[in-house]
Amino acid sequence: MASLVAEETPIRNASDVEAFAQDCFLGAAGDEVGVELEFLVFDRTATGDQVPLDRTADVLPSMDGGSRVTFEPGGQLELSGPAGPLPEAIARMRADVDATRRALNRTGLALAGVGLDPVRPARRQLHLPRYDAMAEFLGLPYGALMMCSTASIQVNLDLGDRPSARWERAHRLGPVLLAAFANSSLREGRPCGWMSGRQEVWENLDRTRTAPVQTTGDPVADWAAYLLDARLMLVREDDDHYRTIRDGSTFRDWLDAPVPPPTLADLAYHATTIFPPVRPRGWLEIRYLDAQHPANWPVCVAVTHALVMDDRAADTALAAAEPYAGMWREAARCGLTDPRLRQAAEECFRAACEALPRLGVDGALAAQVAAYTDRHVTTGRPPALDLLDMAAEPGPRLSAWLTEEGQA
Repeated sequence: MASLVAEETPIRNASDVEAFAQDCFLGAAGDEVGVELEFLVFDRTATGDQVPLDRTADVLPSMDGGSRVTFEPGGQLELSGPAGPLPEAIARMRADVDATRRALNRTGLALAGVGLDPVRPARRQLHLPRYDAMAEFLGLPYGALMMCSTASIQVNLDLGDRPSARWERAHRLGPVLLAAFANSSLREGRPCGWMSGRQEVWENLDRTRTAPVQTTGDPVADWAAYLLDARLMLVREDDDHYRTIRDGSTFRDWLDAPVPPPTLADLAYHATTIFPPVRPRGWLEIRYLDAQHPANWPVCVAVTHALVMDDRAADTALAAAEPYAGMWREAARCGLTDPRLRQAAEECFRAACEALPRLGVDGALAAQVAAYTDRHVTTGRPPALDLLDMAAEPGPRLSAWLTEEGQA
């Protein structure tokens, strides 16, 4: 009953929104990480065809690592692992990813770790009321692409005993990490002009809900302002009915309008429709990373965790990345082909490699991070360039890559 009463609490002014924002930064003071992986699913014999969601769901194995299974509107498979210390979280998620790959492989399917579907047009499979309203608000073509064709790695980090420090780090390091893991340079079989075409999609959606949150040193005030100034997308009338808001009004406008005020439940739901690169939810959601090959995602998680959570690594990384903290668009378009971002990424990855033993990471994963550094960072060649190379050559190489046979 108490929670129901709280949900009906009216939100009357900006101070009430700031109180909600404060709660978003109240969380575990530890150093745990949670991993959410999205994958595209392909038919090994027909990579241009859509794979029905039910076909994937019917062959999924038991998730002994504890991952929760969901699907995105286009049929993308999402595995959300339980939070834990870095080595444990990676080990549990790795077990579930490996089991999923084996199960799908036996039935002619394959997981593809890539940030944007490189060959198939956007096609929605889930038609839930929320998704119907979201599609109406976001429009074509980018709304459909975001909902149906993108895949990411989301790294969820404890806020620690200094939430503002981790909040700032996650933002300041964003462009360098985005560039280093850019992996979505193709769309419908052709170069899209960006190393992270997934990020280009987000750039072309409603920027009041997808742009980075301004960081002024006061994360609560910054997040409250973002919530207030984001346009309303949907109003939930009940579990089966969502009303799309098309007049451009913001949550601040709702507070000022001569109508009954929104409730705490309305504000909490509004927050779920906002997708900045970093979002606070009692932990930090780092949302700007392209999906990676099913064998290589631990590199992305380990490096991100090390640079945000380990103070020594963070100090070194921030010194390298700070001059480029606002270069989100350049990072998405150019990746590490921009020499400034490549140099900063080298220093960041070096700091991460030095931190991994302190974080309990075993030698095998440390070696994997070092190998990724040598192949993609030192050379200035993010995975997106491998995709471009395959698209430039005739033959079945891209199809083989999508079905895991050609992925390194």
